[in-house]
Amino acid sequence: MLIAGDIGGTTTRLALVSKDAGPRKFVAEEEFRSADFSALKPIVEGFLTKTGGHVHTACFSVAGPVIGGRAHLTNLPWDLNEGELASGLDLQRVHLVNDLQSTAYALPHLLPEETVALNAGKTMVKAPMAVLAPGTGLGEAFLIWGGNDYIACASEGGHADFGPTNRVQSGLWEFLTERFGHAAYERVCAGSGLPNIYDYLRSLDPSSESSAFATRLHGASDRTPLITDAAVNNPADNPLAVATVRLLIDVWGAEAGNLTLKVMALGGLYLAGGMPPRLLPQLQDGAFMQAFSAKGRFSNLMRSVPVHVVMVNAALLGAAIYGLEQAAISSSRSDH
Repeated sequence: MLIAGDIGGTTTRLALVSKDAGPRKFVAEEEFRSADFSALKPIVEGFLTKTGGHVHTACFSVAGPVIGGRAHLTNLPWDLNEGELASGLDLQRVHLVNDLQSTAYALPHLLPEETVALNAGKTMVKAPMAVLAPGTGLGEAFLIWGGNDYIACASEGGHADFGPTNRVQSGLWEFLTERFGHAAYERVCAGSGLPNIYDYLRSLDPSSESSAFATRLHGASDRTPLITDAAVNNPADNPLAVATVRLLIDVWGAEAGNLTLKVMALGGLYLAGGMPPRLLPQLQDGAFMQAFSAKGRFSNLMRSVPVHVVMVNAALLGAAIYGLEQAAISSSRSDH
């Protein structure tokens, strides 16, 4: 049996996966608040003790670059090492995979009911695919055809320079540069960046924020859920929250279009991560696709690209699929 995990800055999700049931029918599954723990090992130990799972291998999707079997999480002060985890958890093998590489790995395996189309487009067979995943941070990845199947490639494109596309966004760039010294897309596009947009727009018109909502935000350890909820469920009383989400989605569209152009992702662009499913109605009103396709002489090409929102945890699914495949390869080698 395999333990698959999606290790994020906010939430750690673990699942027991069996070869017989496959990567979608978990034997057991549980979520943990990452900040409640100082490391991954005690989470896994507690999960295995509770479930009684007997595993030999693990595959963890982690929110950060994986280099030489080691990873430092971008939005969590954890250092992970494949060898140390395997030894500490008494496992035969541990695989660490970048979370967006894991997400990308799942894309060719997604079922029709696991996505929602924003643009039907026309899929070019064996063409590259790309994924933009706004969650706590902003992840980007892509897939290229390797002859027999797709190869998932990680990137850290979410930390590339934010490029504004209008005057309001130019002001946001200046605001972010003054605050952080560097305006990266993650400072705008991710859950951790949403309050930055809110603060900037409030600075332009302080009267647009109600005193009652300001009080709620002041007492919150994480303002992002409050702002998002206000924009989605009470827009009439929270125009500033609505404007914040509107700007967020415009930048999502522009950067998703940038990524699509850079890898010629004519096989499709996928929006994954925790935020897009929660903002599906806002993504479906046309503004995202307008920003996505506003690429000058390449606008017609962009309008032909299929765009989908991934409605399942693709990072965990990808870790389960990859882990099972690696276990099968290892078993096959040992048989010979």
